Amino acid sequence: MNTSAMAQRGRFRTGRAARGSVTEGAARAGLTARGVIYLLVGALALQIAFGGTGRQADRGGALEELSHKPFGAVLLWALGIGLVGMALWRLSETLFGSTGPDGRKARKRLLAAVRCVFYVFVAYSVLSFAATRHQSGGGSSDRQSRDATARVMEIPAGQWLVGAAGIAIVAAGCWIGVRAVLRKYHDKLRLGQMSRRTRQLVDVTGVAGGAARGLVFAAAGVFAVRAAVDYEPDRAKGLDDTLRTLADTPLGPWLLVCVAAGLVLFGVFSFAMARWRRV
Repeated sequence: MNTSAMAQRGRFRTGRAARGSVTEGAARAGLTARGVIYLLVGALALQIAFGGTGRQADRGGALEELSHKPFGAVLLWALGIGLVGMALWRLSETLFGSTGPDGRKARKRLLAAVRCVFYVFVAYSVLSFAATRHQSGGGSSDRQSRDATARVMEIPAGQWLVGAAGIAIVAAGCWIGVRAVLRKYHDKLRLGQMSRRTRQLVDVTGVAGGAARGLVFAAAGVFAVRAAVDYEPDRAKGLDDTLRTLADTPLGPWLLVCVAAGLVLFGVFSFAMARWRRV
């Protein structure tokens, strides 16, 4: 009896270790893929700030840019597979909980489920682009935002739903930015494996990159709220239009330059997360 129980516990531990190893690999691949996308989007936004590109500064533009690089097809497939890994990691967190003392709480699992659905969509769009090579990463983010807003506004209470979604995006952007400035990501990193200099560099990318990412989210949410209030779907903006609007502020293109540089830094921060994040 004892031997059977010990064998069962041994199989359980072995299975858990194997699952943990697969999940860790998927998470690190996904974080690396996210970093590549943010690096490319930030670089495209910098080019827009200085009037040097006609490409969209969003996921579609990033994929189009990547497709023209040497071994572009291979890179696109690798990127898509990495994002599948991100989705699988979030699915694992939904089913089994994440690291940390409150990782099994319902709120954490629900957030992981939302992230899983999001990355399933992103991975699908990237893999579709890799397979067809004639669609801009699932379409322009601006057109997708306007079309989705218009469809929602056609249903009963659609105007209220768009407004609520916009407010939620604004809140998410503020949450992302504040957590970055407060360095809440420290709880998820293996800080003991970093030198003092490395921690300082990671903090530069994490704070500046997270703040820029939060600002972009919040700005996009504001445009969605405005579209709902004015009942004009065309006022909703995707990532590209949101970034371009930053250049029309009194600060001119320099605000866009700062945000674009922040997105590049967030890409670098994602690489740091892929290396040192606890999974």
